[in-house]
Amino acid sequence: MTLDQIKRIIEEHVPDCRAIVLDPYNDGEHLQALVISPEFEGKMLVKQHQMVMKPLKEAFATTVHALGLKTFTPSEWEKVRQDFGY
Repeated sequence: MTLDQIKRIIEEHVPDCRAIVLDPYNDGEHLQALVISPEFEGKMLVKQHQMVMKPLKEAFATTVHALGLKTFTPSEWEKVRQDFGY
């Protein structure tokens, strides 16, 4: 599964989100995702991560070994995006 496919799955299933999917080790198995959505507002971190991971279950069963996940509301993202180079 490509980074673009994972990005598309996340963006199709998490309302109004922007997903950034990276392969920092360039191995196709250990990925990182930054997901920004107003739908995360007021939700516990565990719930935010469940919203992202549930639609990715199939990818983990077949190709992805690990996904480092960071979720942000738009206001949280504005505060930290420079830390990530965006």
